[in-house]
Amino acid sequence: MPTALPVIQPAVCCAPLVREPLGAADAEDLARVMKALADPARLRLLSIVAGSEGEEACVCDLIEPVGLAQPTVSHHLRILTEAGFLSRSKRGTWAYYALVPGSLERIADVLRP
Repeated sequence: MPTALPVIQPAVCCAPLVREPLGAADAEDLARVMKALADPARLRLLSIVAGSEGEEACVCDLIEPVGLAQPTVSHHLRILTEAGFLSRSKRGTWAYYALVPGSLERIADVLRP
């Protein structure tokens, strides 16, 4: 009488996900936001604003530290504002940029385990 062969279970090669991965639309949005950070001048500008008193700086205080022309600095600040990292307010002839509360944490939360 033939004996039954043992049933062999396939080995699990990958650990199961412990949280839901990014969906396609969320990944597109995050990539756009992270692209705004993927520039050394923008990272420096964001760092200067974040390190300023009240996490706010006048555009006049941002030009010299990065060593770029005012139009170039304004271009980078616009990109950071559109990406949701900075807010802009006008006071007289000067524009002031402030760090948007929670904007940097939002990036970290996506990458945190």
